Amino acid sequence: MPDETEDLVQETLLAIHLKRHTYDITVPLTPWIYAIARYKLIDLFRRRSGRDDLTDTLENDAEIFTESDNETIESRKDLTQLLNRLPERLRTPIILTKLQGLSVREAAQAANMSVSAIKIGVHRGLRALAEIVRDTDADR
Repeated sequence: MPDETEDLVQETLLAIHLKRHTYDITVPLTPWIYAIARYKLIDLFRRRSGRDDLTDTLENDAEIFTESDNETIESRKDLTQLLNRLPERLRTPIILTKLQGLSVREAAQAANMSVSAIKIGVHRGLRALAEIVRDTDADR
């Protein structure tokens, strides 16, 4: 695809330019740019699929669609920043159950909290996170 590489770069840069008003300066830039570039690459593959042999698969190109290490690190930073805005009683149940994958009972033992306190903490914490994200989006 060397002929299409320059076109792909130009389309990506143009999309970034045209969508720059949607970028939120409070979040990292790299994941936003990677997402646009990934969608432009997918668009290219879709356009080519009509011309290419239908038996071609993307199995060998699967690494293109995986997240980069930088993007993962940036996402973790974003998540950490959001979680740090919650009080400890809401943050701990989310971290233990949703991020570390503990059961509610295991999380209750690890946090020295009751099972119901963990359930309530997760529910209220996720609701608070959704509100924080909603407020952030409204500020844009």
